[in-house]
Amino acid sequence: MEKTQSIRTAIIGAGPRGTSVLERLLARCAAQIASGAGTVRLHIDVIDPFPAGPGHVWQPQQSRLFLMNTQSFYPTLIPEAPDLAPPVAGTTFDQWRARQQRDPSPSLAEDELAELAVLGPNDFPSRALYGRYLRSTLEELASKAPDGVTIDFHETSAQSVRPAGDGTFDVGLATGETLSTNAVVLALGHVPSRLNPEQRELQASAKRLGLQYFPPAVPADVDWSLVPAGEPVLVRGMGLNFFDTMVQLTEGRGGKFVSNGTVLRYEPSGQEPRIIAASRRGTPYRAKAALNGYYPASVTLRYFTEAALERFRTAGIRPAFDHDFWPLLHRDALWAYYSTLVRSQPNAVPDPAAFLAALDEALHPHAHSAVNWEDSVESVLAVHVGPRHRLDLPALAAPLAGRSFASRAELDAAVVDYLLDDARRSALGEDDPVKMAIGALHHGRAALKTAVADGGITDESWVAGLRGWFESFVEGLASGPPALRSEQLAALARAGVVSFVGPDPKFAVDRKNGAFTASSPWVAGAPVAARTMVEALAPGNRVSASDSPVLEQLLADGLVRPRLMMTVEGAPVQSTGLDVVPHPYRPVAANGSVTGGLYVLGLQLSSVQWGTAIAAEAVQPGGPNYRSGQRTLRDADEIAGAILAL
Repeated sequence: MEKTQSIRTAIIGAGPRGTSVLERLLARCAAQIASGAGTVRLHIDVIDPFPAGPGHVWQPQQSRLFLMNTQSFYPTLIPEAPDLAPPVAGTTFDQWRARQQRDPSPSLAEDELAELAVLGPNDFPSRALYGRYLRSTLEELASKAPDGVTIDFHETSAQSVRPAGDGTFDVGLATGETLSTNAVVLALGHVPSRLNPEQRELQASAKRLGLQYFPPAVPADVDWSLVPAGEPVLVRGMGLNFFDTMVQLTEGRGGKFVSNGTVLRYEPSGQEPRIIAASRRGTPYRAKAALNGYYPASVTLRYFTEAALERFRTAGIRPAFDHDFWPLLHRDALWAYYSTLVRSQPNAVPDPAAFLAALDEALHPHAHSAVNWEDSVESVLAVHVGPRHRLDLPALAAPLAGRSFASRAELDAAVVDYLLDDARRSALGEDDPVKMAIGALHHGRAALKTAVADGGITDESWVAGLRGWFESFVEGLASGPPALRSEQLAALARAGVVSFVGPDPKFAVDRKNGAFTASSPWVAGAPVAARTMVEALAPGNRVSASDSPVLEQLLADGLVRPRLMMTVEGAPVQSTGLDVVPHPYRPVAANGSVTGGLYVLGLQLSSVQWGTAIAAEAVQPGGPNYRSGQRTLRDADEIAGAILAL
């Protein structure tokens, strides 16, 4: 006799995370039917003002100049784990790319076909094309919904989620409609954020003085035509959003990058503003190395390993980041650098075999040694490696530290030298010691995501270590753009289109002259001034500052709360994400209770997971494939399982 059940669920947020929940619900329903366990009567309401699949960030209509930060082979919406219910449809992005090249979908536009024609597995796709993949996958999934499953897509905003008292929820929509559901998934993704006090003051000053201020935003949402040509524009932030700003205001205005085979040159259109770039480091993120995979194949973690992490668990130790994890990962970065140096530049060390043997002994964690391991390493380096070939990890992330400049022209020349040197190192790929040290940190970051999840380290070290210094340090090294962007920025600086403020910039408003200003204590001369300022930053991912109506309502009603963490001084501080209990993740209410049927996935888990913004990682043949790579897809599967068990 067939077993039936009837469930209605709402997924709020239809970007990649929400679509992952939809995909897992369909897969589990199909598996249940295939097993003979009966048909599931399931209705799914998917709620998002943006089209389902790409959601807000990955809109297929956005500029094709905005590139992904990962290569074609990396991202996927579809899990590839044999222990999960098989998907009813869909592939990885790279498989979709290859399929479209062989047999293009009739729905693809000319510019999409043009990009696909030259896009390889190691190339960086546009965000628009990834959005097309997400949309195509969503449409394919919806067309393959198993018997008994129905889906409604609501292109509007959710305004409220309230328990109805009978184990159901009332979900209020901006249209005035109310949906009654058994379960609600909060897959909100990037939500608007209230400005911080300094940003509010800059915005208010702009209104008073007739200036233009662009607050943090998704780049595709910005009307770049409002930035006037020929005038200076002050751009704060030199991370990934900076490169989106840079390319939109140059190549997006008709300028051209021309290469003679060795040097990249920029030919202005005359419609560019004069970009003045500022950031705490004074330089942009380092570019990614040219590799055949996401992780360098020549680098294997020797110290920050699964076995080392298991020893903490076996001993009943809750590790601290600075005390327990960083010393192991630091060792891996040192070994990656010096082993690559010996391999790629054998003349840099007089006796490579003796050096590596001594370094291996110095790096080995001796449980009962009274000698500081870093001192032991320094002793080995003093004997075997000259100063020119030493690794200075902090200097990699802050290449201008300790330097002062007599003029902004001198600063600009130094930044161009840094950009070209970094691009040269990226081109060397596995043969560059610096990029392989960064590669070890990149490997370690993937292992670290699993190690720190769900209270895997102390609150104090999460606040002061992981988020306090390591996050910005490793992002500046390992989360950078394609090397082409560094070469383009150097070309723009040589062409006089871009200049730089310098490290530790101070921002102000010159009310007398009606301008934003910025200056660096390390660069001589008057402050730079501009009537337009762009915050090249993503909106802050902090639930307590969220401008999302549904999240504000849930916080106000006490159905959810931010997670509090204790600092080393014993003071509680609000973390960026929601307080949740695993697994699946359910929010903790203000009174400490947990509401059944309410689930969280994605960015709002930033207080129990680290690195929540990056896409799920497709399985790489030959590996390594870290557990964190498809963690978000497993989270979605757990939510789907809990919903279907209601």
